[in-house]
Amino acid sequence: MGIKTTAFGFPKIGKNRELKKYVEGYWKGEITKDEMYTGLEKVNEERFEFLKKGDLDLVPSNDFSVYDFILDISTMIDVIPDRFRNIQDDTDRYFAMARGSENAIACEMTKWFDTNYHYIVPELTGNFRLIKNRPLDSYRWAKERGIETKPVITGPFTYIYLGKVYERQEGSLLMNMVRSSESKKFRPMVLSLAKVYNEILKELQSEGVKAVQLDEPALVLDITEQDVDTLLEAYRILTDGIDKTEIHLHTYYESLDNFEKIVFSLPVTGIGLDFVVNDENLENLKRYGFPGDKKLIAGVVSGRDPWKTDYRKVLDQLETIGRYVSEDRLILSNGSPLFHLPVTTESEKGFLDKNLLKMLSFASERIDELRILKEIINEGKEVPDQNLEEIRSIFVNEDVKKAVKEIENVEIKREDDFRERYRSQMELLGLPKFPTTTIGSFPQTKEVRQVRAKFRRGEITEAEYEEFIKDQIKKAVKIQEEIGLDVFVHGEFERTDMVEFFGEKMEGFAFTKNGWVQSYGTRCVRPPIIYGDVSRPEAMTVKEIVYAQSLTNKPVKGMLTGPVTILNWSFYRKDIPKKEIAFQIALALKEEVLDLEKAGIKIIQIDEPAFREGLPLKKRKQEDYLRWAVKAFRLTNHTVKKTTQIHTHMCYSEFNEIIEWIYQMDADVISIEASRSKGEIIQAFEDFNYDHGIGIGLYDIHSPRIPSVDEMLEIAERTVKVIDKNLVWINPDCGLKTRGWEETIPALKNMVKVAEILREKYGSSLKL
Repeated sequence: MGIKTTAFGFPKIGKNRELKKYVEGYWKGEITKDEMYTGLEKVNEERFEFLKKGDLDLVPSNDFSVYDFILDISTMIDVIPDRFRNIQDDTDRYFAMARGSENAIACEMTKWFDTNYHYIVPELTGNFRLIKNRPLDSYRWAKERGIETKPVITGPFTYIYLGKVYERQEGSLLMNMVRSSESKKFRPMVLSLAKVYNEILKELQSEGVKAVQLDEPALVLDITEQDVDTLLEAYRILTDGIDKTEIHLHTYYESLDNFEKIVFSLPVTGIGLDFVVNDENLENLKRYGFPGDKKLIAGVVSGRDPWKTDYRKVLDQLETIGRYVSEDRLILSNGSPLFHLPVTTESEKGFLDKNLLKMLSFASERIDELRILKEIINEGKEVPDQNLEEIRSIFVNEDVKKAVKEIENVEIKREDDFRERYRSQMELLGLPKFPTTTIGSFPQTKEVRQVRAKFRRGEITEAEYEEFIKDQIKKAVKIQEEIGLDVFVHGEFERTDMVEFFGEKMEGFAFTKNGWVQSYGTRCVRPPIIYGDVSRPEAMTVKEIVYAQSLTNKPVKGMLTGPVTILNWSFYRKDIPKKEIAFQIALALKEEVLDLEKAGIKIIQIDEPAFREGLPLKKRKQEDYLRWAVKAFRLTNHTVKKTTQIHTHMCYSEFNEIIEWIYQMDADVISIEASRSKGEIIQAFEDFNYDHGIGIGLYDIHSPRIPSVDEMLEIAERTVKVIDKNLVWINPDCGLKTRGWEETIPALKNMVKVAEILREKYGSSLKL
C-alpha cells in the first residue's frame, strides 16, 4: 500500500499578492464586495492547482482566509464583541473586528506563537454557538470543482488558549489570557467549545467527509497535567458520534512534552508531529513507541525555512520512524504551516544567484518534495544528488567569523548607569516632561512607492531619486513642526521594509523578486535570506538622518532595526547557531551606530519588535535565547557616549514574562504598544519596578480610525499611576508607514494634546 502524503497551510496571498489587491480594493471602494469575493475565489483556485501538482493523498481545504484564520473561527462561532454587533453586513463586521471602525476599536492583534504572523485575539465570554460552518462550506466549494479534501480547523484547545477575557482590575477593564493558572474559565470554555466542534464535525460527517485536520499547536507549549486532562475530556466530547470521519490532530513548531499521555490517550485517528524543528519528537517515539491504532502524520519537510529538504537525512529519519509505525499508517507532511513561506521559487529564476537558488524551496517546492519522497519510498526511485554542503561552503567569510569569536565570552554593557545617562541626555536635549515622538516611519504614499519602483527599474537616475527622498523628508519635518512633536524622525521614505532595507546594504543577505509572506491581513513582507556571513561595507542611514537634522533644531532620531529582529524576520541559515548570526548582524549595526553618533545624532532608536517572538516555546530553552538576544542588542550600542540616548521599540507581544530581560537590554527608552490591549501591557511594569524611559503607544496605527483625545488620555493616565512621570514618553504604538496623511496628522495632533493635558496637570519640567 505504501506511505501517503498530505500538506496544509499553503500561502493564502496568491503568487502575486492578489489577495492584497482584491481586499484593499474593496476597502478603498474601488471594487464591490462581489468583485472582491470573485477575485479571491480565483486566488484559492490557483492554490489548489499548486496542491494538485504534488499528487497529495489528502488535500487540505478551509485553510484559505480573507484576513485571519482565527478571526474566521471567531465569526463562525459567534465570538463577536458587542461593539461590532450593530454592523449588519457580515463582511464589514469581519473587517471592522480586524481593523476597527469609526465607532469601535479593533480587536487586539498579537504574534502567532514564535512566528511573524499576527492573529486577531478572540475576546471570549464563554458563549459559543455555530452560526456558519466554514469548513463545510469550504469542503463543498472544493467538491464542486472535483476535489476531495480534508477540512483544516484550529482546534478548540488552542483557540481558547490564545483567547482573552475582559476582567475588571483596580477599576479598569482589562483583557487577560484565559490560560492563566489562576483562571477557572479555561476548562469550562474548552469543553463548551468542544460541543460546538462536535456539531461542526457531525455536519461534515453527514456530508461524507473522510478526514478532518484539527490543529493544536498550543499542545507543544508548557501545558500542565490539568490542561492535558481538559484536552482529553474536550476530545471525548468533540469526537462523540464521529465514527465515519477520521480526525487527525496536528501539533507543530516544537516537540510534544506530554507525549505518552496525549498520543496514546487522545480519541483521534491520527497524530501530527513536527520532525523538522528538532530531534525531540523522534526521541519520544523511540522512548514511548506509537499506538497501533493511530496514524502518524510525520512533518518531515519544513514549513518555516526556505532551505531545500535534505532527502537522505529525511530518509534516515523515516527509517527510524518505520520501526514504530508501519507504512500503511504513515502519512508524510510539512512540519508546520506552509504560509510562512513564499509561494514558489519560479519567479526567482534568473534573479537570484544560481548557487543560492539550488539551495531553496518555497511552498510549492515543498509539495514537490513530498511527492519525491513518496516516489523514493513507494516506487524505489533514485535519491536526487543535492550537494548542499558543497554549495554552502562558497559563502563563508573568515574575518566575520573571527570577530564573533572574539566577543563570544566577553561581557557587553554600557559604562554609565541609566540615571546618570538619562539626566545628561535630557539636559542636553532640552525636552519637557512627557516628550512626544513617533516610532519612525511616516505614510508611504502611492507617489513614494511609484517613484521608488521607477528608480529600481532604472527609469530615473539616482540623483533624481535622492532629490525626491530629500523633498519627502523636508515635508515630513515641516509637518512635525506644525503638529508640535518634541522629537522628530526623518520618515523612512527611502525604505521599503525595516528589515529588507538593512539587509540590502549588508553582505550575506539575498533578496527575492517575489518572495512575499503574509504578516497579517493584507500586509505582506519579503523576508531577506541570510545565506552567508554578515558584514557592513559602508554607512547605511547616515545621509538621510543628517539631512533631516539639518532642517530643524528639534532632535531627529537615527532609526535602525535591531539585530534580533533582522534575524527573526529573515530566513536565516541553519548551518551555524542562531546566536552567531545575531552577533554578526550586531557588529555590523554597531559600526552604523557609531557613525550616526559621530555625525551629531543624539538619539538613536534600535527597534526590536521581534525580540519576544524569537523566544523559544519551551521555558527550559528560553534563558539561553534571552541571554544572547540581550547581548546582541547591547553589542550594537555599548560603546556610545553617555549623552547619546538609545531607544528601542517593541510591539504586539506578551512581555510580562520577559520584562526582566527587557530591562537588561538597558535601552534608555523603550516604546511599547498599549492601545489594542487596552493598556494591559502596563501590568508588566506594575509588577516590575521598571525605572528606565517608557514610550506608551497610545493609539493603534493598524486601524484607519482617528483616536480621540479622551481614549488616549485614559491609557496615559493609567500609565502615570504606576510609572515615574519623568520617564514617560508619548507616542503611537508602531510606525505610520501603512497609514495615510489624512489619518496621521489629526491622530498625532490629538496625541500631542494628550501630552499638553498631562503637563498642565503634572507640570512640564523634568525632575531627575
